[in-house]
Amino acid sequence: MLEARALKVAYGAVTAVKGVDLSVQGGELVCLIGANGAGKTTTLKALAGMLAPAGGSIQYEGRAITRLPSYERVGLGIALVPEGRGVFGRLSVFENLLLGAYARRDRRAIAQDLERVQALFPRLAERRAQSAGTLSGGEQQMLAIARALMSRPRLLLLDEPSMGLAPLLVQKIFATIKKIAAEGVTLLLVEQNARLALEVSDRGYVMESGRIVLADTAQSLLANPDVRRAYLGG
Repeated sequence: MLEARALKVAYGAVTAVKGVDLSVQGGELVCLIGANGAGKTTTLKALAGMLAPAGGSIQYEGRAITRLPSYERVGLGIALVPEGRGVFGRLSVFENLLLGAYARRDRRAIAQDLERVQALFPRLAERRAQSAGTLSGGEQQMLAIARALMSRPRLLLLDEPSMGLAPLLVQKIFATIKKIAAEGVTLLLVEQNARLALEVSDRGYVMESGRIVLADTAQSLLANPDVRRAYLGG
């Protein structure tokens, strides 16, 4: 479904992503793990069209999208849940959800999807008239995921969904991620909590200093002594 080849991304004279090869098959849940500053978020932003690559190529369902604007990628079925959630704080929960469907014109299906995401996250139904900026961190993360789902993505890019959340909320968010994957949405997950990411994923990539240094099944990476020592606390 998604394939990056020799992907490079630079901030001025600094190359943050240095020739990454990465692929995601339809129906997979794939994670990208690594230390802070490894280039994970930069990679995800390039795949979503938020950053222009300095080199390499990106293909989605066999189509070259390397230079395609991010809003056109949304139309093709790619949605990003950004690091830090990025909700529109002054708008209500309901208005945030509608913005997720801004590129769609199928009103009946939009109404059905509103019901679906509120069933997935009942807290959002309770808070639908509340300003998004007044939600808790966990509720904002739920809203960010639900807003992305409103575009009916076939590929969902998730950037650090557990960041800043209490452990109980993290478990709830990841249970929902597994449920979304079970419904047939393909996911690429960037996550600081390497153990949790690998436990829910089919495959994983390990990134260091802008490069992919390991790629394997999630179970093999969980058992890898180098991965355990570097990212799983031994």
